[in-house]
Amino acid sequence: MAEQDHTKQGKLIVFSAPSGSGKTTIVKHLLGIEDLNLEFSISATSREKRGTEVHAKDYYFLSLKEFKNKIKNDEFLEWEEVYRDNFYGTLKTEVERIWAMGKHVIFDIDVSGGLRIKRKFPEETLAIFVKPPSIDALKIRLKKRKTESEDKINMRVSKASAELATAPLFDVIVVNDNLEKALTEAESLVRNFLKS
Repeated sequence: MAEQDHTKQGKLIVFSAPSGSGKTTIVKHLLGIEDLNLEFSISATSREKRGTEVHAKDYYFLSLKEFKNKIKNDEFLEWEEVYRDNFYGTLKTEVERIWAMGKHVIFDIDVSGGLRIKRKFPEETLAIFVKPPSIDALKIRLKKRKTESEDKINMRVSKASAELATAPLFDVIVVNDNLEKALTEAESLVRNFLKS
């Protein structure tokens, strides 16, 4: 992205958390509040579609080769190989698309991606870490989803411990032990940041 005057551009709201912390629920809630003027940043991924997922709505589904080409051509704001050959990233064109609409960008993104965006745009970004009440609670939530095998759940849970250690690097931590409270807290944090 060209380094130009960012005053006309929107802000970046990053929500990161271990899988199952409820960040997606919080992001969906905020997107429903019209006067916040938020637009969801659709991530790109090299993984296969799951269930009813739709290209360019849930994710931009790219082949492994396409994804690697875009990395080579510096088309990502941030990207990561989350699991082997399983890439996720934010395309620069996605942020430009949203800013061109005159809106603020909201991300539902993994921890390292969230921190990379914060480092690239320190002033324009509010990075919020959504913390589950405990690792046990997280495991229960992941099991309730019934979307993944026991192995995959255990993999996510062990990854969660490492992700929780990064929480202090974020601007704010929202503990999601009570969803209503977490939604209210997230909304006021975003509102105050957008006013600043």
